[in-house]
Amino acid sequence: MASISRPRSAGVLLHVTSLPGPYGIGDLGPTAFRWVDLLHRAGQSWWQILPLGPPGCGNSPYQCFSAFAGNPALISPQGLARDGLLTSAELRDARNGRPGVVDYELAIAVRTRLIARAWERFTGSAARSIRDEFEAFRAAQAGWLDDYAVFTTLREMHGAMAGWPRDLLFRKPAALEAVRRQWPDAIGRHRFAQFIFFRQLHALRAHAQARGVKLIGDLPIYVSCESADVWANPHLFKLDRRRSPTAMAGVPPDLFARTGQCWGNPVYDWRAAERENYAWWVSRLKATLTQVDLARIDHFRGFAAYWEIPAGERTAVRGRWVRGPGATLFAVLREQLGGLPVIAEDLGLITPDVLALRDQFDLPGMRVLQFAFDGRDNPNLPHNYVPNCVAYTGTHDNDTSAGWFASLNARQRPRVQAYVCGADEYPARALIRAAWGSVAKLAIAPLQDVLELGSEARMNYPGTASGNWRWRMSDDDLKTAGWSDWLGDLTRVYGRCQVT
Repeated sequence: MASISRPRSAGVLLHVTSLPGPYGIGDLGPTAFRWVDLLHRAGQSWWQILPLGPPGCGNSPYQCFSAFAGNPALISPQGLARDGLLTSAELRDARNGRPGVVDYELAIAVRTRLIARAWERFTGSAARSIRDEFEAFRAAQAGWLDDYAVFTTLREMHGAMAGWPRDLLFRKPAALEAVRRQWPDAIGRHRFAQFIFFRQLHALRAHAQARGVKLIGDLPIYVSCESADVWANPHLFKLDRRRSPTAMAGVPPDLFARTGQCWGNPVYDWRAAERENYAWWVSRLKATLTQVDLARIDHFRGFAAYWEIPAGERTAVRGRWVRGPGATLFAVLREQLGGLPVIAEDLGLITPDVLALRDQFDLPGMRVLQFAFDGRDNPNLPHNYVPNCVAYTGTHDNDTSAGWFASLNARQRPRVQAYVCGADEYPARALIRAAWGSVAKLAIAPLQDVLELGSEARMNYPGTASGNWRWRMSDDDLKTAGWSDWLGDLTRVYGRCQVT
C-alpha cells in the first residue's frame, strides 16, 4: 500500500469534475490521461481528488448517494465509443456546456442519455468482448452493487426515500423481489454504469502508475441520509422507527460560524458497528483503496469525539460531544487491511484526544498555510511542521490563495509579507514555495494556486447549499501548461521530484 513514508514528494489537488473537455464536466477520459502526463512532466508524485461517489444535495461530493458507488457523470463518452457502445455522431451531439464551469444538470442529463444508449447496445450485440468482465464485476461487487442498483431505481420511480412505500423503505423481501421483477432493465443499467465507471477509473489509475503518479482520494466520515448505505444498513445509524435520524452530525459554534454547522448527516451507532467488528468500515476503506493509493479521511476528529445534534434542530448550538470509536476502529482497520494508508484531516477544533489517536497510529495530519498567520506561533507555520504531515497552501473549502491574500486586512497582510518572500506579486506561488520548502514529507497545492487564480476559481463555500463545485480549468491551461515547467523546477529545487 502507498504511504508518505517514501522520500519527499509533492502533488496537485484537482477534482475530476474540474478537468476541461467537451462534455460539460470533467471525466475519466482522454483529458484525464493528458492531465496525468502533465503531472509527470512537472515532477509530481501525487494527484489528489475529491470523493468520487454520485453526488446528492447541491452536487456535493461529500453528500453522496453511496459510499461505494462511482459518479456516472464522470464516465467518458469517448471511452464508451472506444468500446463500440456509442457512435461518432452521438459523441458530436453530446458536446455541451461552456468552458470554465460545470453545468451539472445538463451534464447529468446528457450522461444519463448516453449510458442508456450504451446499455441498450450492450444488451444487444455490441461489446461482446467485455461481457465476461461485466459478469465478474457483478459477482465481485455484489455486496454493495445490488443494493445500490435497486436503491437508485427506486429513487427514479418514487423520488426521495421519504416518499417510498413502507415495504420498500423497510426492505421487505417480497417487495424487493417485486421491484427486481418489475424493473430489471433499470437495475441492470445502473449495474452497468458502475461497471463502466470503475473500468475507466482503473485504466486511468494504471496509466498514472506507469507515469509514477499516485492518487489521493477522499473519504468523508459521514454518509448522506439519502443513501443506499443508510437504506441497506439502518442498524448502523441512529434512526427512529420511521428510518429518520434521531441525531445529526455537525460542528459546534466557533469564530467562523456563531451557530455552528448542522450538516444533516445521520450519526453512527458505533456500538452496533463494534458488534460487527466494524465490517462495514473495513469494506468501505478497502473499496476506497482499490480506487486510490492513499485516502484522506475527512473530519478525523469525529472518530475521537463527534458533535451530535438532536434531530429537528435548525442550528448546531444545542449539540453535545459524544465519544467516538477511537483506537478500536483503527486497530481493526489496520489489522484487516495490513496497514493504514490514510491522511488524517485534523483541522478545526482539535483536542488532545484527537492528536493522541492520530499519533497512536502514526497517521500524517494536515497543515494549511492559509490558517497560519493569526499572529501567534501557529502550528500551520512551516517552521513548526514535523516530517509526518501533509503541507497544503489551501484546501477545497478555502478561497484560492490569491483570493485569500487579497482579502487580508492591514494587520494580517504584513505578517504574510514578512514570512513569505514574494507574496506581494505572486501570493499563491509564494505559499507553494513555502510548503515545498518545508520539512513535510508531502506538499500539495490546489491547481488554482499553481495558476495564481483569484476568488472566481474558488471550489466551495462551506455552509452554502448551492453554487459550489463548479470551477473547471481551461483548455489553454491544459494545452500550453507553462505552469508545469515552473512547478517542476520548484519541485526539483526542494528535493520533491519523483524518481523515474
